[in-house]
Amino acid sequence: MIEIIPSILTNNPQELKEMIHQAEDVVERVQIDIVDGQFANNKTIDPSVLETIDTPLKIDFHLMTKEPIDWVERVTRAMADRIIGQVEMMENQLEFVGKVQEVGLSVGLAIDLDTPIDRLDATITNDLDVVLVMSVPAGFGGQKFDERALDKIKRLDEIRARDKTPFKILADGGIVLDRIDDARRAGVDQIAIGRRIFTGSLVQNIEKFKKAAYK
Repeated sequence: MIEIIPSILTNNPQELKEMIHQAEDVVERVQIDIVDGQFANNKTIDPSVLETIDTPLKIDFHLMTKEPIDWVERVTRAMADRIIGQVEMMENQLEFVGKVQEVGLSVGLAIDLDTPIDRLDATITNDLDVVLVMSVPAGFGGQKFDERALDKIKRLDEIRARDKTPFKILADGGIVLDRIDDARRAGVDQIAIGRRIFTGSLVQNIEKFKKAAYK
């Protein structure tokens, strides 16, 4: 069954807290998007805000930052369960993956819409819990799903078929009800959905997306 992960991109600490509490008892995991103002012309909350929030949720941190390795300890203190770093401004993928493993957390790499699959270091795919594929340009919410992501998802699905410990594939950005089935058929295991999933009933919205994924 495909997993829907509510994704939170905000610069408002109070809104972050409200969205996290809204997701409790509905899902097991949420994704917190961190944008540092350098990776993209946008800036979100500081991870330290999470240090004061008591929640049973597993928390993914999606680091859209310059040198994600420099953020690992900060998001670890902020109750991270899984840390996913964009590769575009990452100097050494092996070092990033090693650093996250060193602190005992699950690790993933993310590729932006215009980034080819070949940018992923093929020697470490066995060490990844997840590969995140952006289906919009990273850094902003409310954008339209881009078809190019589907080809990358299919390629990743072929690559992981050879792995003894296959990574999950997570699609992120612009996914609406009439596109989720396409993403699932391409090979996606998890889908991150932003503000639209919180509009109205989170429970009902997630059920709608899960149903649409198997039409």
